[in-house]
Amino acid sequence: MNLRALIFFTGFMALAFLTACGENDTPVPTPLRVEIFENLPAPQTGGMGQPVGGPFTRFSFSAGDIVNNDEWDIAFRGTTILLNGGDEIGISDEPTRTGNAALSIVAGLFEEVQAIPDAVTFQQDGPNAYALPTGNGNGWYNYDPIQNLITPIAGKVFVVRTHDGKYAKFEILSYYQNAPNPPDPTAPSRYYTFKYVYQPIGTSF
Repeated sequence: MNLRALIFFTGFMALAFLTACGENDTPVPTPLRVEIFENLPAPQTGGMGQPVGGPFTRFSFSAGDIVNNDEWDIAFRGTTILLNGGDEIGISDEPTRTGNAALSIVAGLFEEVQAIPDAVTFQQDGPNAYALPTGNGNGWYNYDPIQNLITPIAGKVFVVRTHDGKYAKFEILSYYQNAPNPPDPTAPSRYYTFKYVYQPIGTSF
């Protein structure tokens, strides 16, 4: 191989290598998937007229799991759900907020909520109010005192700006262990089953 051919060949191989590296280095978005998290425990102490206490169970959408660090997005105890963003509410055993999480409540079917809501619709926890209100008919659930039954309010989807500025949407499916269908008030309660979609890079679901 003469010098001119060698230079041409070397240049061609270098160009092919750089092209291949460029193609391989281009991030390929991971298709969004609907995930279901089953039986997240949310125990509490007290209730029934007594002071409520106990630690909150913290959940991270990016991890898709319960976490025991500051990188949580939402936290559960009984029927109360907190965000890792905003101000302390002043309740017992409240986890420290280190993030910028916020919540927008959207009326509609889970599958049809595809766009991130306007920024002005997002709320954070504050000293006088929860972003996701508590109480019968106020936030995510209805309570039937005759059956002593808690059921999620149909047609409510919760879009979360996560602690680090990403997005997720979730819908609560059940408050009872193993998500009995129809809901069974005799089943162990304070076990959340919910579905969610986590969006790490885009502005739609």
